Formats: sequence, C-alpha cells, structure tokens
Amino acid sequence: MEPLAERLRPQNLEEVLGQPHLTGPQGLLRRMLEGKRLFSMVLFGPPGTGKTTLARLLAEGAGRPFLRLSAVEAGLKEVRQAVERAKEGGGLVLLLDEVHRFNKAQQDALLPHLESGLLTLIGATAENPAFELVPALRSRLRFFPLRPLQEADLLALLRRALEDPRGLPGTPYEEEALRLLARAAEGDARFALNTLELAASFGRVDLKSVREALGAERFGMDREGDRFYDLVSALHKSLRGSHVDAALYYLARLLKGGADPRYLARRLIRVALEDVGLADPLALRLTVAAKEAYEALGSPEGELALVEATVYLALAPKSHSLYAAWKRAEEAARAHPEAPVPLNLRNAPTGLARALGHGEGYAYYHEDKEGSFAQRYLPEGLEGLLLFQAQGEGWEERVRARLAQLRARFQGGSEGPPPDR
Repeated sequence: MEPLAERLRPQNLEEVLGQPHLTGPQGLLRRMLEGKRLFSMVLFGPPGTGKTTLARLLAEGAGRPFLRLSAVEAGLKEVRQAVERAKEGGGLVLLLDEVHRFNKAQQDALLPHLESGLLTLIGATAENPAFELVPALRSRLRFFPLRPLQEADLLALLRRALEDPRGLPGTPYEEEALRLLARAAEGDARFALNTLELAASFGRVDLKSVREALGAERFGMDREGDRFYDLVSALHKSLRGSHVDAALYYLARLLKGGADPRYLARRLIRVALEDVGLADPLALRLTVAAKEAYEALGSPEGELALVEATVYLALAPKSHSLYAAWKRAEEAARAHPEAPVPLNLRNAPTGLARALGHGEGYAYYHEDKEGSFAQRYLPEGLEGLLLFQAQGEGWEERVRARLAQLRARFQGGSEGPPPDR
C-alpha cells in the first residue's frame, strides 16, 4: 500500500495548501496553467511544501508529454535519453527532482535544449538555487519560492487525511493531538502525514499515540543548507542586538539540531571580534577559553561553556570600530599599494640603507616623546588618513578619549602632557 502522503498527493491546484502566492486566483502558476503556457523554472523551498506535486500538476495541466527524473539517480545518460525522446515527440517537459545535485557538466548538457525549447525544465530543490546552479542555467530559468505550511494549513491537511477516502477515514482522533502534530511538523506536510499514519496504526490518534509517533525531539535544521545558515545568522544578529534570550534560543536550536559545537564556538569568537571588539576586550579571551573548554569536555558538558560565552557576548557593550577600521584600511591599501614608506620609518640594517637616509630623523618615543609626535608616519599624500574611529560603548569610551588626545598631539593641537593611558 502506498504511503499516506503519496495517496493524498493533490490532484489539482485547489487541493494544494499553503502556497496562495503561487496557486491562488492571482498566482502566477495558476495563470500559467490556465493559459497553458509553461516556462522552464525551479520550484524551491523546504521539504514537504509541495514542490514535486506542483511540478507534476503543471506538466499535466499543460497537456504536454513529460518525464520525471531524480538528479540523485540520473546522469548524462538519462539527459541524452530525454533529449532523444523530446526529438521524437516534438518536445518534452522534464521534471527533475533534487536538481541541485546535478554537477556542472550535467547542468551544461541541458542548456542548448532549453535554449531551443526542445526541453522545458521544471526543477525542484530544497536548496537555494542561487548557490547550487551554474549561472548559465540560472539565466534560462524562472524561480518560484515555496513557503513552509502554516499550522492552520497543516491542521486542514490532517483533517482531510482522516476524512478523505484515500486517507484514513473512520480513524478516531483528538483535535488536540492534531494541533500537537501540526506544530511539531514545522511546515512539512510530508512529515505531518507520515507521522499521522504511524500514530493511526496504534488504533487512535490521540496525544499518546502522536507523541510516540513523533519519537525523538524534532528540530528544523539541515546541517549544510539554508535553514542552518538562517539559524546561525539569527544567533549572530541576536548577539549583536544584545537580545540574550533570542541568542540562547537559537544556540539551543543549533546544538539540538546537530550543528558542530566547534563551528559555533568559532562563530562566537567572530562576534567577540566583529561586534564587541574594544568595547570589552575580555570578550575575545572568554570566547577563546569557551572553545578550549568545549574541546576539553566535549558534549554535553562542554556546551555550557558556549552558553556562558553566548550570554556574555549578548550582555557585553558593543563596538564594530575594529571591523570598520580594517575595512577602511584594506580599501586604502588597495587604493595606494605603492605609497613609499617615509624615510624615518624605514629599516636601516646596512650602511647602504643608512646612506640612502633610511631611519634618519627617527624619534624614539621612550627617549623623545615630543619628537615622536612631530615626525611623519604616513606616506606623502596620505597624511590626513583617518581609519580608526572609536564609536562603541564600554571600555571603548576610554579609547575614544585617548584617541582624541593622541590625534591632537599629532596635529600639534595639544601642548599638554602625554595622553593618559
């Protein structure tokens, strides 16, 4: 017997849930289907959102012959066979699941046939096509994002499954159990239906059977895909925004979802450098120590070191002055890659170098502070270059005051004692 998710696969656009931006009255896919005009495209989105179903409905609705392949199993041989079949029949719609798994050579093999119109490609993928498809192929496709189903959509789907003759009609169920399953599915219709089928095998869909069917905790994360990097981005931005509770939540999602704690430790070090910086120089030491502590203890004990670093970073004052100064320094170096170092700063290890004036006039700070402030440091033409701007909080407020004193001395605007440390 076919799985429940396959038996309930929508037979028309009216049965498709959760994608009104594509299948609603003004949805582009509906208008495309009504006009029987089909373009090469990629449907992309999280698992269980209807990508394969929509691809099949589009191909069938266009009234054209189609062939379904999976890029997991197919290769150049299957592409060539599809092309031959298209030539015999005057064209073909190629449904290609997991299109991102085609390598460059396999993607390139599609190009001339898409260009000529012999093949119309409808690809489906859970990955971001901007990263996985070669530019030449992307330029020949239209992209349609599918969204995770909302809890209300999943509830409607589960009720349909318990009432539709193709599903599990007559199975007793509790509404609260369906709501639990709809929440746990996290937008994935296939997961919801598969879990419902397992729960129904216990004789009744109630809280107990649903919890047993759900089994281990479910966390919505793929270890290398968009959802993983979305969570990492959310963690980083929550730390930058000083929202400690959000940061802890995303850290827990990542760790429970199987993210490498060492990767997360490195990301916390990056936050300490990029977003805390001189506002709290101890942040760098603490995050490095957290990484070392995790490596010494492992999971789960070592995860508490990452928790401590996360809380510290979220509550720490913030400054991105180091990051911004380095970007400006890189730009200046690119713009002036050959600016000559002032003679007084040049190394003078040989008599020839000294004869050429290297090191001449250099004022040693510890012996001649006034001369040190008066001498040239930047190449000619770059004397007014200002890269570092202290703008952060915490300890950097002291840095800002010292920086102002130092720059005043270099400009000759201060006659007072050397700046305080």
